[in-house]
Amino acid sequence: MQLFKIETGNFMADGGAVFGVVPKVMWQKKYPANADNYVNLTMRCLLIKTNNKIVLIDTGLGDKQSDKFFSYHHLNGDDSLYKSLKAINVSYDQVTDVILTHLHFDHCGGAVQKGADGNLLPTFANARYWLSEAQWENFNNPNVREGSVYFKENILPIREAGLLNLIKEDGWLSPQIEMRIFNGHTKGQIIPIIKYHDKTIVYTADLFPVMASIPEAWVAAYDVDPVGSMNEKRAFLKEAVENNYILFFEHDLYNECCTLVQTEKGIQAGERFKLEMVL
Repeated sequence: MQLFKIETGNFMADGGAVFGVVPKVMWQKKYPANADNYVNLTMRCLLIKTNNKIVLIDTGLGDKQSDKFFSYHHLNGDDSLYKSLKAINVSYDQVTDVILTHLHFDHCGGAVQKGADGNLLPTFANARYWLSEAQWENFNNPNVREGSVYFKENILPIREAGLLNLIKEDGWLSPQIEMRIFNGHTKGQIIPIIKYHDKTIVYTADLFPVMASIPEAWVAAYDVDPVGSMNEKRAFLKEAVENNYILFFEHDLYNECCTLVQTEKGIQAGERFKLEMVL
């Protein structure tokens, strides 16, 4: 098995939204904000090569939305999904599976692209796309808070092409890749858990958007069920620290991975490092 981080670019979000009810005087010590209170977030995907699969977890924002839409999110950085895959000699057609943790635009926008004729097509034409049934239902019947972050063009072309596979419960894509479902951030978010040799690496998606989000009470305002998020985080952190899991962050611009340690003040980040240090 081989693992590769896939950087797809950065965007900015309001710091208060990212850290919810946590006062800025606390969170800004752990994650910097600019004068307008925006924090810079990355969209870091993960590619897994096994003997018979090439699996991509999430796809970033993509490039098919309007310039006006992109301007709202202050895109920055030189990375893209295409450039990062090309750098490791992986073409779109070689990807066999795409795990979409959920359908918020910053996680799935790159799953569909515009063809030469302007029509929308699945970016990975030979891949099976994996999504939870609960998230699919949530997309089709969104609540008021999530309606503005779901775009039909990010998923319907995949459905229409017959490439969408829905999972109802926790399961395994392969003997090394578990797909576990969480519901606090959004219904049916998939958190992939990867068995890499003697290590376990967790793709944290929006369960822990950034390393500063590790404390169970540090829940984003984006989460549709904040109390549910805290309960899920509490249980998972206990499991993770007891089993020496490594957290791999999708949105943390400054920290790729960390271990966890039990302290008198609760479970906190331990050693911080880049993914390449694990490999």
